Amino acid sequence: MNSPAPLRQPCPPGVCICRHRELLDDPHGDRRILRLTRHEEKRLLERLENLQSLDDLEHLQRRMYEQLGIRLRVAPSHNEVRSMRGIAIQLADQPGLCRKTRRTIPAAIRRALESRPEIAYRLLDANDLLRDA
Repeated sequence: MNSPAPLRQPCPPGVCICRHRELLDDPHGDRRILRLTRHEEKRLLERLENLQSLDDLEHLQRRMYEQLGIRLRVAPSHNEVRSMRGIAIQLADQPGLCRKTRRTIPAAIRRALESRPEIAYRLLDANDLLRDA
């Protein structure tokens, strides 16, 4: 017999904005994000920090949505891109996604882009770097 998948422990009340309890109480809510336990979060962050290519990043974006419901957008910002900080990494608002996780996922991706700048260059090329020239 299969045991239910472990669920993430809720953050202490008043510390986070994740609305974990709301998600558990809503029978029609998307509970996939609750499968992101602390251990699984560490594995995800490690995987994001060790990206090998833009295809790898895009694959992880798809898998994060399929498995956890996390919508992640990585694209050049509207202003000039002079450094890795000019690349916008945004997570869509989602009940159950911890505030800490909202900060650590973009930070892990930035570290990957800084260690492998060719991924950032491919990202810029994929988003038409010279569109206004």
